[in-house]
Amino acid sequence: MRNLFLFLFRFRGALVFSLLEVFSLYLFVTNNSYQRAAFFHSANAYAGVVLARRTQIADYFHLAEVNQQLAVENAGLRQQLYLPDTTRREADSVAIPPARTDSLRRVRYLRPAAKPDTLLLGQQRLAARDPSYPLIPARVINSALYNVDNYITLNVGRANGVQPGLGVVGADGVVGRVKVVSEHYATVYSLLHSQTRIASKIKRDNTFGTIRWLGDDPTHALLDNVLRETKLVKGDTIVTSGYNAVFPEGIFVGTIDSFVKEPDKNFWTIRVKLGVNFANLTYVYVVTNRGRSERDTLEVHTGIQPKGGEHP
Repeated sequence: MRNLFLFLFRFRGALVFSLLEVFSLYLFVTNNSYQRAAFFHSANAYAGVVLARRTQIADYFHLAEVNQQLAVENAGLRQQLYLPDTTRREADSVAIPPARTDSLRRVRYLRPAAKPDTLLLGQQRLAARDPSYPLIPARVINSALYNVDNYITLNVGRANGVQPGLGVVGADGVVGRVKVVSEHYATVYSLLHSQTRIASKIKRDNTFGTIRWLGDDPTHALLDNVLRETKLVKGDTIVTSGYNAVFPEGIFVGTIDSFVKEPDKNFWTIRVKLGVNFANLTYVYVVTNRGRSERDTLEVHTGIQPKGGEHP
């Protein structure tokens, strides 16, 4: 301990200078919007490279677990592809396709037309090549869970068409919204973020509300702005409402776990069990919307504030 004090006393000038430099840099970045944006952009790029390398190493030691998850997902996909009722199954794979003859009178069989690729994301079937909501697949390379403001890092960025403000969904529902992007990486506001707001509705009767995180339990959130006159049922499904065009309408968010009438409020206090398990989130999709910028511009110029808008 005596040697430590002697060391600090000996280099006190350099230590004080370093602390003042760091404090000055902090003030410079936080009080200037341009420098703040440049700092986050650079930090996102460098952090993305480090996290990608770390994820590659971690993936190598978790191949068995990943294979098991993929096997479960493949089983679910096969169940969607092959319906249990064989009488309703399409017979493209066994039916003889129509035939025609070419100029040499040889018979050629025509293959059936390819079906559009669809993905079941959050209980909503979305076309993988939908011109309205193109999907960008991504790998989660870092994720926070128990902070007040939690973020997720993805291995896709500007080069893949990702832009700030886009929604992110997983197989089990809404994940979050893109905050900042670099060329090959993106940082996402998780749904587990104190400032995140998701425009939602009760699927049964289309009652609108806003999902926000309580800040403690990563498996539950709160559904706000639902009037006390609304009839609620435990287990009701909560989905996205489609406002602000961040998420397509009908993406699964969670189910109502409990609800209470507060004596001094005009709204229900509704606790929602989230569909996404953020503890083992691995693969997600960034949802782009080509008409969003035009819609947002129109609403800003007309002074319209969409009901239940997403933030931040």
